[in-house]
Amino acid sequence: MNGEHTWSEIQSQGHVWQAAVSRASEASGPLAEHYRSKQYTEALFIGCGSTHYLSLSAAALASEMLGLRARGLPSSEVFLFPKAVLPRSGQPVLVAVSRSGETSETIMAVDLFKSSYGNETLTVGNYPDARLVKACAASIIIPEGQEISVAQTRSFASMLVAIQVLVGTCAGDRAYLEALSALPAAVARLLRDYTEPMRKLGADDAYDKYIFLGSGPFFGVASEGMLKMKEMSLSHSEAFHYMEFRHGPKSIVDKRTLILGLLSDSARDQELKVLSEMRGLGASVLLIADRVPAGAPADYTVELGTGLPELARLPLCLTPLQVLAFSRSVSKGLDPDNPTNLTQVVVL
Repeated sequence: MNGEHTWSEIQSQGHVWQAAVSRASEASGPLAEHYRSKQYTEALFIGCGSTHYLSLSAAALASEMLGLRARGLPSSEVFLFPKAVLPRSGQPVLVAVSRSGETSETIMAVDLFKSSYGNETLTVGNYPDARLVKACAASIIIPEGQEISVAQTRSFASMLVAIQVLVGTCAGDRAYLEALSALPAAVARLLRDYTEPMRKLGADDAYDKYIFLGSGPFFGVASEGMLKMKEMSLSHSEAFHYMEFRHGPKSIVDKRTLILGLLSDSARDQELKVLSEMRGLGASVLLIADRVPAGAPADYTVELGTGLPELARLPLCLTPLQVLAFSRSVSKGLDPDNPTNLTQVVVL
């Protein structure tokens, strides 16, 4: 069938996430000791495409848990506009996120960073012999996340889980690390319970616009959901912070719009108000939440049901969106394994 590799990669995430937790746990002890000894003034997370969106969530996570200034940047901005994005003083650390470890822009960004700040660099990826592994001072590699498909699914989640483990270790937060250990079983349950509802929704021709909403650390995950829908199904998809969507973009909302809302704990009340407003404008709503509130403004729901803190739940919010994008692609007669105009590695 079309998309057989993508489908297998999505469905295999339980054991891949377990591998990510194990490998990152093993690597993070020495990295955390190094982090504490260096007293970094800033963390820069960089990537391209999917891994740029991952970097946005990673930066929000690091900032909140470590109290460290952290930013997520496209790799190309680092070497094209270094004066605009790199700090003028202090000692930053660079975390380069890349599935292949061969992305040209990310390699160029690492080289420029090292020339200014020394080799205070870490790469997170899926291929142990990649050029980025050789270029960076340290690495966390999850080979179980490797993929045949072009669009990232399990690779993205494996790298995000690994960074969660790293940040939790650097923070010395044992409760958080214990929560992360529950993710592999949680994603297996999620795939069991929600694969069929998401496949059915993805095949529904009622919608021609998909708007992904997430705030704080959820914005990067919402953006990755948007990219999966765009890459796999060639559908009109956009991502916004919840409140920003009200400032102009909501003008596109109509009855053919599906809003996909990732509900946080921190901003829950305001986010629900935005979803209610969009339903009032004619949109349908898919709500992804750990616990769906009674009377929530939603036409479809995914209840994660984990009881985990919001900073641990991030990768779980993406899984149903991957299934949805896959189903939308197949229903349009496309091949999710080979998205139009795309390749696995972008080389300049």
